[in-house]
Amino acid sequence: MNDRLTHKLRSDALDNRERILEAARAVFAAEGLNVPMREIARRAGVGPATLYRRFPTKEMLATEAFADQMRACEVIVTEGLDEPDPWRGFCHVIERICELHARDRGFTAAFMATFPGAIDFAASRGRTLEAISELARRAKAAGRLRADFVLDDLVLVLMANNGLQAASPAGRVAASRRFAALTIQALRAAPGAAPLPPSPRLLPGRPLSPTA
Repeated sequence: MNDRLTHKLRSDALDNRERILEAARAVFAAEGLNVPMREIARRAGVGPATLYRRFPTKEMLATEAFADQMRACEVIVTEGLDEPDPWRGFCHVIERICELHARDRGFTAAFMATFPGAIDFAASRGRTLEAISELARRAKAAGRLRADFVLDDLVLVLMANNGLQAASPAGRVAASRRFAALTIQALRAAPGAAPLPPSPRLLPGRPLSPTA
């Protein structure tokens, strides 16, 4: 009897955890990170105490909810690095990451946030940004990416992409694809192109790189 009861309690706890994460993903994707925790608990069908027992802070909840998206970012960048033509690889990264962020409205904020204690999330973001920096270096060396591109420009692109408005998620994705195409045209190296203004420091905890 005790074994069956323990198994049921564990199963219920796992079900609650999955419901919370599913609700959080849906709410964050549609409305961003500003949704109250109590609203997430309500949509998950659990009490606030259950939510806070599993995820004491919104940062912990967002880190877990967006773990799949962070892994997807790493895959996209790896695909870009594996492309023999670094410019095509760079374009692939811009297109796919913009689309990924457009599908999940809260992911851009989570990606750029500094979550205390969320070591895995920060490490994954760091690996992704370092890989993009290397890809940008290769594209510059090939003479295809404008020489004054810096990594904070990618953050600027993601912030602008996150501000796209549309009547439906599909509309947001379509707008994001066009925006990515316009961005790629703007970042392509071209003779006589006017230099860009100085880049603001947008990346948390990272100085601007003069090479990427």
